[in-house]
Amino acid sequence: MAFVGSGPVVEELDAQFWRVVEPLVYHGATQEFVIPAGFRTDFASVPRAVVWLVPRYGVYTRAAILHDYLRSLSTVSTADADGIFRRCLREFGVSIPRRYMMWAAVRLGSRLRGAGIGDIALVALIAVPSAVFLVAPVTVVTVFLLLFWLVELVFWGFARLGRRTVAPPPKPQLKTA
Repeated sequence: MAFVGSGPVVEELDAQFWRVVEPLVYHGATQEFVIPAGFRTDFASVPRAVVWLVPRYGVYTRAAILHDYLRSLSTVSTADADGIFRRCLREFGVSIPRRYMMWAAVRLGSRLRGAGIGDIALVALIAVPSAVFLVAPVTVVTVFLLLFWLVELVFWGFARLGRRTVAPPPKPQLKTA
């Protein structure tokens, strides 16, 4: 159970999306998944206020691409896609706390589709302490992101007055692209 070959070959499409240039192959427990060239991904979908802890890409980039691909298929359930993602994180050596936080985040992001009572309990067991751990730094980061947006807005206003710029006002960036 592992990816075949080296890291992914991708090209940037815009500030948020990337395209797989060469196919990625993952050998699962019973199936082989081939992510075709041309597949579009955003790597890991991480809120901007948390990228200090979990960047959008890293050792787990292939796992994130595979997860995006599996979620785009109708042949794999959401719960199975999330489980394969967690298995890939383990295979890549992602630490247990980070691995389970990332898994709980994708389970919550999928609204726990296909989750049994055990999954729901495990997600709750991970999500509650994670939320307690993250509330202070995420609040600080979010406040400063909003303050910086206000600074950008003030500078945009002065630029508009001085140069009659036609650029639209900046939008607050609380997401990673």
